[in-house]
Amino acid sequence: MRIAYLSVSDELGGSEIVLLEMIRGIRRLRPAWTLQVILPGRGPLLDEAEAAGADCVVLPMPAALARLGEFGAGPVALAARLLPVALGLPSYLHRLRTVIRAGRPAILHTNGFKAHIAGARASGESAVVWHMHEYVGGRRFTRSLLARHQRHVGALLANSRSVADDVTAALQPRIPVQVIQNAVDLKTFAPEGPIEDLDRRADLAPPDRPVVRIGLVATFARWKGHEVFLRALAGMPKDEAVRGYIIGGPVYDTTGSQYTIEELQTLADGLGLNGRVGFTGFLPPAPAMRALDVVVHASTRPEPFGLVIAEAMACGRALITSAAGGAAELVDGGVDAVTHTPGDVAGLSAGMVRLTRDPAARRELGVRARASACRRFDADRLAREVVAVYEAINR
Repeated sequence: MRIAYLSVSDELGGSEIVLLEMIRGIRRLRPAWTLQVILPGRGPLLDEAEAAGADCVVLPMPAALARLGEFGAGPVALAARLLPVALGLPSYLHRLRTVIRAGRPAILHTNGFKAHIAGARASGESAVVWHMHEYVGGRRFTRSLLARHQRHVGALLANSRSVADDVTAALQPRIPVQVIQNAVDLKTFAPEGPIEDLDRRADLAPPDRPVVRIGLVATFARWKGHEVFLRALAGMPKDEAVRGYIIGGPVYDTTGSQYTIEELQTLADGLGLNGRVGFTGFLPPAPAMRALDVVVHASTRPEPFGLVIAEAMACGRALITSAAGGAAELVDGGVDAVTHTPGDVAGLSAGMVRLTRDPAARRELGVRARASACRRFDADRLAREVVAVYEAINR
């Protein structure tokens, strides 16, 4: 079978990382299949997808379409953003149809809202699979477009029950939404392995005493909880032997959706965190997590899935996570993770203090988290479930 994957990004955000795990798993399970990734540029996804065994086609997306987003846009602003998109879209769709026709895929698996729409319009004879990694109910314009194009879709996948329920309520699809949870590489994300020097990466002087290292690992999307994390860190007692880290950076092109590093540094300075928190930029996530004693997930709104949660658990780290949406489906609060209400600065700070002071609790949480990850997030399980979908709609 020939499968084509359409990605709206050539970076390595959460959905792109899951795409790579899917490709690797399918390559192991169905080595004779031909896998192709259509992506908008030559970012890190390109090399990783080729290494995973997929052929890649670079099809640049019009800049106006890449930047298009509903974040912070009223009707007038959104209309202004749509005009240049409308001018460039026909040419892009024509080129996309040409690429799809040349590859002759039986299945076109789309990743991202823009890919869902473009893929539905350009799929030709290919069966379309929409893989929903985000909520759509709160996006009025996107929801309307998806509803209009869903007649082209042969299968609807969601990465959590929370996302599936949202998609079902928002789109009222004619076919059921199937929940297939994401996976991680349990060999890469493991308790043993290389460890990053976070202080060097953040240009911080080594601490003058042993410290507990607590880190937020996330892209700079505004809802990922950077401000909550920094305020929670500032709320800890000043004499606590702790150092915080923000690991990650901006990924997507969507206008207004992300913090800048300057905004976060200014906030940290204003909270008196100079020397107590470091900004490392993007790092290989497994070695970075192994350098942390506590990994924090602090998203301020329901998380569709929370790949960092699964990765931290697989690395055997003590984890504090906001418990809402898909993220709440990944952990057993008080057993393999500590949970807090999204946006609750005091609650997050209290959890950080507790784990800072209790190394035995950190160790026990880490052991249980690793065991849970091995049960829930195996990549071959992901591949088996996706292959079953492909084979069912290609009979």
